Amino acid sequence: MDPRPHTGHTGSALKAHNRRAVLRTLLRYGPVSRVQIAEHTGLSSTTVTNLVAALLAQGVVAEADLTALPARERGVGRPRTALRLVPGARRVIGVHIGVGQVRVAVCDLLGCPLHTRVLEHAPEQPADQVLDAIVALVEDAIAQDGAGRAALLGVGVGASGRVDQASGVNILAPNLGWRDVPLRDRLAERLRLPVCVDNNVRGMALAEALFGAGQGVGVLAFVYARVGVGAGFVVDGRVYRGGAGAGEIGHVTLLADGGEPCRCGSTGCLETLVSEAAFARRAAMLAARDPQGALARHLAAADRPPMQRIFDAAREGDPITLDLLNERARYMGLGLANLVNTLSPELIILGGLFAEGADVLFGAVRETLRRHAFAGLGERVRLIPPTFGDEAGIVGAAALALDAFFYEVNEGTL
Repeated sequence: MDPRPHTGHTGSALKAHNRRAVLRTLLRYGPVSRVQIAEHTGLSSTTVTNLVAALLAQGVVAEADLTALPARERGVGRPRTALRLVPGARRVIGVHIGVGQVRVAVCDLLGCPLHTRVLEHAPEQPADQVLDAIVALVEDAIAQDGAGRAALLGVGVGASGRVDQASGVNILAPNLGWRDVPLRDRLAERLRLPVCVDNNVRGMALAEALFGAGQGVGVLAFVYARVGVGAGFVVDGRVYRGGAGAGEIGHVTLLADGGEPCRCGSTGCLETLVSEAAFARRAAMLAARDPQGALARHLAAADRPPMQRIFDAAREGDPITLDLLNERARYMGLGLANLVNTLSPELIILGGLFAEGADVLFGAVRETLRRHAFAGLGERVRLIPPTFGDEAGIVGAAALALDAFFYEVNEGTL
């Protein structure tokens, strides 16, 4: 199904919308001719010509030589020249604020990180100190990039926790101890650049819709599990935020009775069953019961992160570890089945620790999802790991900036 998020409409009052339609078409199909842009968007040839002329003048679009492409890609009767985006014509800054780590990158118009900086910090570190460090990282990345501030469109921030996208305030980040932190205003003042802020997983979902496996998908869900469990949704090419910020899938109750307490104040939440801490607690308990077993041996090694040690034991074929992973994967499968029954996405992208252990986790997740989704919906949804791997967070933050300051704005702002 192609939801045609790039479909345009004629009329001068909708110039910004039409510009977005042209840019989205170039992003998805480029290089592509003016005639093909008109076909994809439904815009008149005159409207396309005028919009393209402005984009060419700004240097963000260039003509491409189609004769360099294979004949099957050129098509019969297709003109010798077409149009493509110029990735390096503009830059954005992506800032991913995770739990204990900040990643900053200068990115091009395709969300590709060009210069990246990483900062490890204590999760309990005050927000002001982390923001000071972010400003320094951004300035350093800009200096290394060398393109100059004139090429920068703005900054996108993907933050952990509940974020009010309209105000740019990180309302609550329980795993950081942050509450009501005005990220947008503080960073915009310090960096002297436009800043947009949203939840980090919503950014990851948007990145997949713009640049990854979610291109052309009507409804996609990105689910990320590590310290917590969150979800981001994109519907017809746009982020779905709900009335007060959708995506807290980690706090869906799976165990109504006897579940562990959750940081949200409830018990038996999905997060208490499939977060990194939940895996580690259960693994430690099982290893203590069999101190000579493979799981205990791998956990005793200090050369790799805890989850990697657990995955190593499973890949060695240890039955106790495999049972542990299957049990936790089934819980995630139940959570995703509930998501499918509610939203019916065409694509679910499952990231974080589940992507790292996809070879030993995805099978049970997929089987449970299919078994418990309503009326065969689980058979229709695709379940895949993220397109961008470890860079999902930073590409997601860049996608927020590109969506706000490039694909959605009036041409005069470029």
